[in-house]
Amino acid sequence: MTNGDYTLGISAHFHDSAAALVQGGRIIAAAQEERFTRQKADWSFPDHAIRYCLSQLPEGTALGTVAYYEDPGLKTRRILDHARALTPRGARLWPRMIETLKNLSDELPRQLEQVAGDPGRIVFVPHHRSHAASAFYPSPFQSAAVLVVDGVGEYSTTTLWSGNASGLHPQAEIRFPHSLGLFYSAFTQYCGFKVNSGEYKLMGLAPFGVPQYRQKILDELIDLGEDGAFTLNMRYFDFDKGLSTTSPLFEMLFGQPQRGDTAPITPFHMNMAASAQAVLEEAMIALATTVLQRGNSPNLCLAGGVALNCVANSRLLREVPGIDGLWVQPAAGDAGGALGAALEVAQTQAVEGTQRPASSGASGAFLGPQYSDPEIRGALDKAGLVHEEIQDPEEYAARVAEALAAGQIVGHFHGRMEFGPRALGNRSILADPRGKATLTRVNRSIKFREDWRPFAPIVLADQAAVFFEEPTDSPYMLLVASLKPEFRGPRGVKEARARGLHAPMQLQNAVTSQFAAVTHVDFSARLQTVDPDTGGRAGTILKAFHAATGCPMLLNTSFNVRGEPIVCTPQDAIDCFLNTHLDLLAIGGFLVYRSSQPDWVSQKIARKRFAAD
Repeated sequence: MTNGDYTLGISAHFHDSAAALVQGGRIIAAAQEERFTRQKADWSFPDHAIRYCLSQLPEGTALGTVAYYEDPGLKTRRILDHARALTPRGARLWPRMIETLKNLSDELPRQLEQVAGDPGRIVFVPHHRSHAASAFYPSPFQSAAVLVVDGVGEYSTTTLWSGNASGLHPQAEIRFPHSLGLFYSAFTQYCGFKVNSGEYKLMGLAPFGVPQYRQKILDELIDLGEDGAFTLNMRYFDFDKGLSTTSPLFEMLFGQPQRGDTAPITPFHMNMAASAQAVLEEAMIALATTVLQRGNSPNLCLAGGVALNCVANSRLLREVPGIDGLWVQPAAGDAGGALGAALEVAQTQAVEGTQRPASSGASGAFLGPQYSDPEIRGALDKAGLVHEEIQDPEEYAARVAEALAAGQIVGHFHGRMEFGPRALGNRSILADPRGKATLTRVNRSIKFREDWRPFAPIVLADQAAVFFEEPTDSPYMLLVASLKPEFRGPRGVKEARARGLHAPMQLQNAVTSQFAAVTHVDFSARLQTVDPDTGGRAGTILKAFHAATGCPMLLNTSFNVRGEPIVCTPQDAIDCFLNTHLDLLAIGGFLVYRSSQPDWVSQKIARKRFAAD
């Protein structure tokens, strides 16, 4: 066997485990463990994702280095130091702490050695360096400032870096327990959503409210400096010593108990979400301004879970002085740490050889498994589904576009699976974006989730600026743009509130636009821009839809139901089709119309019980 300098990166044992394979700066493969196990945010050691990545090694080529996305020694030291400092107040954390320490000291070394073979081939890359590497090395910039903001790594919660041809250079850090990620998670929990998965709901709820608690948060909960440095008032938080993110004083400060997950959402919760979002954005703007100044660069790269807050990202582009370019790692959370660890090792090896690895970018984030038409046909036949095969790509796109124009909801499965939390066309549910009824139908009958939650548009790149205000270059669905006034309805959310409307769905229904299924209550949209010639089959379908209807965008949401990961295999896609009200499954070279199926298919819809997300 030959060694082609291939590096396998691994993240595991906390949340969203993943594996990634790189050769120098070229990203070969990457996938999250959840997609294979069907356990959302699976944190276990990513055996399935590793097997997939190793299957992409050229025949006869041996794996070089195995890179783990944290330093377990430093992580253990921080946990023990913190436990000693809090004794006996932190006793509630001890069972979880003991489990974590066992994983780090016993399980992890054995698991890594099993993959690497030789312990000498294992490298530990600090958590925030892994995040920074995942953002800088795939970026289009030769030099850039890099900002990493998340919950916590070993000790760091926020780090500032500069990146250039010689690698990444640390500039400053903020340490646990002072954490913007955990600050935002506290409000996520307080508003009744699930920590580590419901933060995007808090971001989506914010436009319904007004930030009336912003100053109280700044006065009592967080001391935020002009340069972005911050400290939390830990009297109001409990994540450092208990099982909750908030302490009882948090509820006393705002005068209401934490919302139950099934309790109604009131204007109080909307305003609380808007206030937390406003403070987070202020902190991110200040931090970005500082890191650009320190890094002496107009280019900014972002990673860490907070970098998935696309509303904050867009404000950086609009408001940070001197910013010229922004690149956000599509898998900005812990999954991306696997990729960053591998790229950092490749960079270190390249520096020793005096050459930085050439980056191939994130390959459109399409880094996961793909399946052949014979494999797909076998799965369809096994499921007993009636299907037709279409060989001509243009005819295929035209048929799907015709179904979309007729109001049908389409599950689209094609090519390599996306890496990261966003479906970018290959594992997507697509629909006509022009009707409010579409939003309700997809939420209720396809995704089985809350009515008020918005959907994103996939837009032809050369048409985005016609309909949306800047920023409109958003290939990874990580930026928010506002619909131009001429495409909005006559009333906005302020007028709706003045009319006495307060429930989220009342406000959502009162605010209209020409693209009501993909614009939020404040006329914003989380864009994905796509070139029809290079954007894969979803781009070709969108081009055909534009030709047929004059509308250059489609609703694009992840191909899954509430509480489940995005589909990975043909069988996953078939299961989702059978358990929802999807009208058409466009999978590989095949079209599966619900109207053509036997009666037993309709009897399976919504029989499955879905977990909370």
